[in-house]
Amino acid sequence: MDDFHINTTLRDKSYNYSNVSLNNDDSTNNTYYYYDYSSFETAEQIENVVDWIVICSGLPLTLVAIAAVYSLVRKDHVAPVYIINLLVSDLAQLCCQSAWKAGKINFFIDSFYDFGLLASVGFMVCISLERYLMITQPLWYRFRRNIKTSVAVCVVVWILSFIISFSFYFHIHNHIGTTMSAIFLLPFPLFIFCLVGTIKALSAARSVPADEKRRIVAILVVVLLIYTLLFLPNIIFLLAEEAINKLTFYITSSMLVKISPLADLILYIFIRKGTTDKLSALLCCCKMLTNQQTSNRSNDMSASCSQTI
Repeated sequence: MDDFHINTTLRDKSYNYSNVSLNNDDSTNNTYYYYDYSSFETAEQIENVVDWIVICSGLPLTLVAIAAVYSLVRKDHVAPVYIINLLVSDLAQLCCQSAWKAGKINFFIDSFYDFGLLASVGFMVCISLERYLMITQPLWYRFRRNIKTSVAVCVVVWILSFIISFSFYFHIHNHIGTTMSAIFLLPFPLFIFCLVGTIKALSAARSVPADEKRRIVAILVVVLLIYTLLFLPNIIFLLAEEAINKLTFYITSSMLVKISPLADLILYIFIRKGTTDKLSALLCCCKMLTNQQTSNRSNDMSASCSQTI
C-alpha cells in the first residue's frame, strides 16, 4: 500500500508527521511506523462525524451562551468577563474548523486556530486563578476585583496568544509540535494547585455560603476535567510521538481537542447561582428513588418467601 501523509499538532494541522508506511526498510535511516490502515479509515470517519456535530451545535450554542453570560456581568462579579472571552476564543476555533471542512487548509488558518486555542487555555487559567484568589486572598481580591482589571488581563491574554501562535506562522520556531505541547502543558499543574488550594481554604472559610462553596469547587473541577480529558492526551502524544506510533490514538486525541468548545459551555451552567443546588437535589431524588426501589424489591422478596413457607 502506498505511503500516506498526515499533519498533526494540538490542532491537527500544521506539524508535519510524514514517513508513515506499512513497510519497514532497514537499509535506510528513515523511521517508518506500522499502522492498521483500516482502523485509521474508521477512526477518520468517526472524527468527520464528530467534527460536523461540534460545528453545527457549537456555533449557535456558543453565541447564545455569550449573550447569556454577558447579562451576568456586574461591577462586583468579574468571573463572567473571563468566561465571555473563553467563549469568544471557542468561537474562533469553531470558525477555523468550519474553514477546514470547507477545504480552506493553510498555515494562516492553522495559526489562527492556535490563537483561539491558546487564548482558550489562557482564560481557563484566569478563571481558576480568580476563583482561587477569591477564597485564599479575600481582602486583596475585594479591593482588586473590578471590570477594568479583568478587561486588562483579557487584553494581555489575547496579545500573548497572538504573539505565540503567529510566531509559528512566520516560522520563528522549528519544532512546532513539541514547542506547542510544552506550552500547553504548563497550565496543568496550576489547575491542580488552584483546585487543591481552594478546597483547603474553603474547609476553613466560615463566611462563604455552602452554595457558593459548591459552585466555586464545581467550576474548578470542570476546568481541570476539561483540560485533563480533552487536552492532555494530545499533549502526551506530541511529547512522546516516537513512543506512541498509533494513528487511532492520534486521531482520537486531536478529536478530543476539537470537542473542547462544547465542553466549555458547561462553565456557563455552573456560573449561574442555584445550579449546584438543583444538581444536588436531582442526585438526592435519584438516590431516594433507587433506595425506594431496592426496599420495595426486598419487601416483595420477603413476602414471596413467607408465602412459600
